[in-house]
Amino acid sequence: MTPQSATGSVARFDAACDRLLEPLRRMRAAQAVFGSASAAGDFSIVWHVTGLLLAIGSMERLGEAAFLSCALGAESLIVNQGVKRIFRRERPTESGDDRFAVRTPSTSSFPSGHASSATFAAMIIVSFTGWPGGTVFVALAVVVALSRVMVRIHHASDVIGGVAVGAVLGLAALAFGGAVL
Repeated sequence: MTPQSATGSVARFDAACDRLLEPLRRMRAAQAVFGSASAAGDFSIVWHVTGLLLAIGSMERLGEAAFLSCALGAESLIVNQGVKRIFRRERPTESGDDRFAVRTPSTSSFPSGHASSATFAAMIIVSFTGWPGGTVFVALAVVVALSRVMVRIHHASDVIGGVAVGAVLGLAALAFGGAVL
């Protein structure tokens, strides 16, 4: 496969995903859920708040919340100031779909920082909470990641790339965290 055909394949995949999601974008409930999820993912707010809420009443959990927040800061720097600068991919729209009120990002499109931080945070939170309770955080991560395609700030392939980057960084953070915590 040549680089041009790979690029064409990715563009066709992204276009197919965009067409598939369009009927969902017209639904008011989907607009509310995915618009809110996209906003909650800004600056990893949902993950910092989740860590703090889980820490209520436990000094051990407070240490875990502090680790999560520090690790999210490192993840954000790596993705937004490192990986995104390598790819410099254009976003599908400059400021998102008009049906959604979203913040206009200042970084490039690939990989999705929301998808990366959602995957990263869910992995760490699940390591603290265990299963089956952790499924709630995985589901939330999926909604936050998917929200970026729904609001048309990212291509579907950006989100897949973000999930992959978040998983790799999550594994590294868990290895480091096991030594620290």
